[in-house]
Amino acid sequence: MSKIHVYFVPGLAANVKIFEYITLPEEQFELHFLDWIVPKSINETIEEYARRMCERIQHEKPILVGVSFGGIIVQEMSKLINCKKTIIISSIKSNKELPKRLKLAQVTKVYKLFPTKIIANIESYERYFFNDYLKKRAELYKIYLSIRDKEYLQWAIYNVLHWQQKEPLADIVHIHGKKDEVFPIKHIHNSIEVENGTHVMILNKAKTISEILKKECFLIN
Repeated sequence: MSKIHVYFVPGLAANVKIFEYITLPEEQFELHFLDWIVPKSINETIEEYARRMCERIQHEKPILVGVSFGGIIVQEMSKLINCKKTIIISSIKSNKELPKRLKLAQVTKVYKLFPTKIIANIESYERYFFNDYLKKRAELYKIYLSIRDKEYLQWAIYNVLHWQQKEPLADIVHIHGKKDEVFPIKHIHNSIEVENGTHVMILNKAKTISEILKKECFLIN
């Protein structure tokens, strides 16, 4: 029996280590992980970027899985190649699912003030993290948020806020945490809800997500 090829795209600024706890039966699935590539320029369209990501797909009719901004990217990729299925985690299916504060950030352009410099140089700012919680978060950022190119960060933030998808694509499988603090569940429609799942549940709810993925990957459209 030929294996099902599953391609994963991580969240904004994240590397593929975020998938280290995801498990699918090796005899049935072959997993592939796509790191972010730097946009050609700050003006590269999300469609152009998705096309370049598709060039790295080496198998016909794969399953695409994306987390957060990676979920947006795999939906754009699914418009360009023939996929068995597209699955998004902790993401959105259209710009209607953006929370009000992010819509406001888009209108006011306050996102331009986002401290990309801090993410890009997190080691330099560690000494300002005074309590244990912030220090632990800084350690997690260093491990999992390693994509620090400033132009990529500015490009990605812009494209989250300005995504032009007005209606969900057909047959998108959406896995979402009930305690997601970035994309609150109250704005999300038609998702598989994960109890106590936050925006980083790909790490701390990996067993639950793996079970959902296994089930959904077998339910080929």
